[in-house]
Amino acid sequence: MEILYFLIETAVKVVVVFGVVMFSVAYMTWVERKVLGHIQVRYGPNRVGPFGLLQPIADGIKAFFKEEVIPAKADKALFVVAPMISMVAALSLFAVIPFGESIKVFGREVRLCIADVDIGLLFLFGMASLGEYGVVLGGWSSYNKYGLMGALRAAAQMVSYEIALGLSVLGVLMLAGTLNLSEIVRQQLGGNWFVIYQPFAFIFYIVCMLAEINRTPFDMPEAEAELACGYNIEYSSMKFSMFFMAEYTHLLAVCALATTLFLGGWDGPWLPPSLSWIWFLVKVGVLAYFCIWERGTFPRLRYDQIMKLGWKVLLPLALANVFFTGLFMVM
Repeated sequence: MEILYFLIETAVKVVVVFGVVMFSVAYMTWVERKVLGHIQVRYGPNRVGPFGLLQPIADGIKAFFKEEVIPAKADKALFVVAPMISMVAALSLFAVIPFGESIKVFGREVRLCIADVDIGLLFLFGMASLGEYGVVLGGWSSYNKYGLMGALRAAAQMVSYEIALGLSVLGVLMLAGTLNLSEIVRQQLGGNWFVIYQPFAFIFYIVCMLAEINRTPFDMPEAEAELACGYNIEYSSMKFSMFFMAEYTHLLAVCALATTLFLGGWDGPWLPPSLSWIWFLVKVGVLAYFCIWERGTFPRLRYDQIMKLGWKVLLPLALANVFFTGLFMVM
């Protein structure tokens, strides 16, 4: 009977998290277009529904009914599977992220996390890396020179920035002494957030995070001005939409991880433990807004500048941060 309760609880968690994430992804597109519109002194979506609030629904319906095109010389199996890989990998990241304190439901203690595992951070990094393979395979399988160039750039960018990304969170792991994300949050309760002890690591993480999800100024795998959308140039209809949704899902996931590792997760004043998840959503929303703001502020870097920043700046600085964290711990 206990197994049945566990299965029902897990199924409900999956449905709720999937629904919230998909709703957030849909309206992240609306928020981004509105914010960029204000930055660039224009309106943004304002035709479909009040304040353009139904625009994401209209875009989804349009994408669903658009013609499906597969190039004649494409590797059809990989061409179809690639966006699925990116989407599934991005959604899987939310399986181990804790959203709040445990709550009581019908007398049972329910953890606000789908899977509270001891190797949660390793799972996150593994699935995040797997998502990049969808981008690489999508560009390569389309049999298009611009798509191939975008795939090569994505692969090189992934290798360059994943090392610095891993080193940027290593200081937090040294302080926490665990890979369990819920335990990392508990060690920050009471305002003892790790961003206070690891401010430079937090900055390194944010920069590497933007490079990992191919956001401006690191959007070289797409680079509309020179590669005409790069790796997804041959995609249309729902396959293109899946790449689009995977990008925003990945954005929300890395913001949620930053909140968990550096900003205390669900920790915050005033609210009771049963509503602690509100603080988590607020912090993720602030970081997601930053990702939108910087897109409207910073220009795209040249490819050689991106590589130089990753290997010659971020990697040595992240290593130095690990070194000084170790000194701090033994003093």
